[in-house]
Amino acid sequence: MTLYYRDDAVQVTSESIRAGGHVIALADVAYVWHARGATTLAVRGRVLGRGVLVLLLSLPPLVALICVVSLAWAAQDRGNWKLALIILAAFVVAGLALTPFLEVPLSWLDRSYERGNRVHELWVQHRGQEVMLLRTPDALRFGQIYRAVQRAVEQQGDH
Repeated sequence: MTLYYRDDAVQVTSESIRAGGHVIALADVAYVWHARGATTLAVRGRVLGRGVLVLLLSLPPLVALICVVSLAWAAQDRGNWKLALIILAAFVVAGLALTPFLEVPLSWLDRSYERGNRVHELWVQHRGQEVMLLRTPDALRFGQIYRAVQRAVEQQGDH
């Protein structure tokens, strides 16, 4: 027996698929497909959170750019470039010092894209009936499970 995928709720082997309370023998599977399910509140929240995070990451550089342009404009009018350059250098040093702290919000953003922005459903045709085995908003996990089922079914067909 070959194990293609296993987590707390799903197990795909060369003999069967266990998911969603179903145990389906691969020999009885005629067809496998995926579909887009209805969007859940969690998925909408993830997309909204991603938008807020992008906005929060975008605002400081935009505000800094406006401040630099304003500072340059004021320095040109007054002819006081020394103070403007000192302030600009302080902004640059502060920006470089804070750059490593972007790792955490950027990793949150990466993780939100990995998890996806829709609900995925895994369906099989089993003994003439269509059975939904899995429904998840986690795109990465769904892709791993779907590919494992495909490999298991392909290997079943080769025997």
